[in-house]
Amino acid sequence: MTDQDPQGQAPQPEDGGTAQNTAPQQPRLQILAQYVRDLSFENVVAQRGLNGADVTPEIAVQVSLDARKRNVDHQYEVICKFRVSSKNTADDSNLFLCELDYGGVFQIEGVPDDQLHPFLMIECPRILFPFIRRIISDTTRDGGFPPVNLDPVDFVSMYRQELARRAAAERPADTPLS
Repeated sequence: MTDQDPQGQAPQPEDGGTAQNTAPQQPRLQILAQYVRDLSFENVVAQRGLNGADVTPEIAVQVSLDARKRNVDHQYEVICKFRVSSKNTADDSNLFLCELDYGGVFQIEGVPDDQLHPFLMIECPRILFPFIRRIISDTTRDGGFPPVNLDPVDFVSMYRQELARRAAAERPADTPLS
């Protein structure tokens, strides 16, 4: 025999059915789109030629992030900007410059407002990073250099550093740190 009332409906919880409604909504993330917003590669060596055979490359990587709310409810756009440059340490001449702006459009629901900013600046870039890494590797290889395989980026550390930088900028100059 089942626990149904005479009308064939399942019984309701004693609190009137609100037990399910009070549980916090689980965070939901859906990737709606990913795209190359801007890609630039400059092969300086091919443009000016290499003066000597003594090449000791040094790679520098700069990363910046941007996020904004879209006009549709719960949709956000996150842009990861990577600037990869290489210099010859022997004579400090430029070898190449690769700049990539890579974007993603995300549908995010169930994330509390106080956690939304870190979610956008940490989790979304973490999802996009493997694609960014592949594009930069392919671009540098296709540009005539060994592929640049970026090390994983610690987006949590980047986020914390940015928060500390903003806090320091807002603090008056004569205020002690502690």
